[in-house]
Amino acid sequence: MKRIECIIRPFKLDEVKLALSELGVVGMTVTDVRGRGSNEESREHYRGAGYTIYLPPKVKIEMIVRDEEVEPIVQTILQYARTGEPGDGKIFILPVEDAVRIRTEERGDVVL
Repeated sequence: MKRIECIIRPFKLDEVKLALSELGVVGMTVTDVRGRGSNEESREHYRGAGYTIYLPPKVKIEMIVRDEEVEPIVQTILQYARTGEPGDGKIFILPVEDAVRIRTEERGDVVL
């Protein structure tokens, strides 16, 4: 099992969620976050006034998936989250040792 975390632009969330659901991904956690990577601070304009964004809003999607599902999911996120501009986000893939369903105490892939 693997844990996939991706941090993307908020306006790309619906596209990514829809594409992932078409792959059969049903379980995910979505969190509103703020942050930046190696990008410089960005200068935005709103109603004619300029201001600097130090930590722009992002969305973090987390999911635990079977090993064989990782690459199709990563490719889907890349396709639907990309704008081609700096700040598109990152994808992290981490190993997961085990999973336990609290209600039934089942363990492993069957929990997914």
